[in-house]
Formats: sequence, structure tokens, C-alpha cells
Amino acid sequence: MENEPLHIFIADDDEADRLLFKEAFNELKMKTIIYMVNDGMQLMQKLANEDVPLPQLLFLDLNMPRKNGLECLKEIKSSKRLKDIFVAIYSTSSSEKDIELTFLNGANIYINKPNDFNVLKQILEKAVMAAHLYQEPPFNKDNFLLRM
Repeated sequence: MENEPLHIFIADDDEADRLLFKEAFNELKMKTIIYMVNDGMQLMQKLANEDVPLPQLLFLDLNMPRKNGLECLKEIKSSKRLKDIFVAIYSTSSSEKDIELTFLNGANIYINKPNDFNVLKQILEKAVMAAHLYQEPPFNKDNFLLRM
């Protein structure tokens, strides 16, 4: 199992952010398979496709057109098939309301999008570690906001 690649989905309407995430994972030298989608509608369609393996880790942008991250999160966590996906919400927003709402709706961690590529790599590495450590409830709100 250790040699199996980590399946990661990245849902973000900003192409530059998606590519930065992919490049960061490449530099981290993690064995990954990365799927990228432009918005929440595409994400939910991909997750509904039984031919695509479910991700072990989903990076979900909070603010996207058509279907935002919170709407996707609610749909994922209410689905018997999808509810166990580790969801990392990420956003430029550091609003307490956004953080609280995503926590209450079942996100596993909340990440503020960093402006520095090296910080992004550190955060992604921490998120992968958190996905392995915090698979089971109860989740601790003290560990919810991932800071660097």
C-alpha cells in the first residue's frame, strides 16, 4: 500500500493556482495522481464517475463559480459514497465565518492560500500528513486551521 500513489483532486477556478499546486507536489517528490477541475460542478461530476478512483485528499477552493466550495463540501459529506474523503478547504479568505462554516460542515482542515511557493509546499506536505493522521472523528478545531 505504501507504494500506491496518493489520489488527489484539486478544485479551483484559478488555473494558475491549480498549476502551482501540481508543481509543488512534483517538487515534493510524492507519488501522486492529481486530477484538476475548474469548478464545483466539474468536481461533483468527476466524483460521480465510478470509473475515476475517489481521492484520498481533496483540495477544495472555497470561492468558485457555478458551485462554490461550501456547496460541494455539503454535498460530499452528505453522500454515503463520498463522505470519507479528506477535504482541505483553501481560500484567500481568513474570515472566521468561512472557517467556522466549513468546520461545521465537515471539512477536515482549512488552509489560507499562501503567496509564497515554498510555504505552499510546506502546507501541502502538512495537509498530506494530516490526511493520514486525522482520518477518524472527533476532529479538533485547534488543528483545523493549518498555519505556517
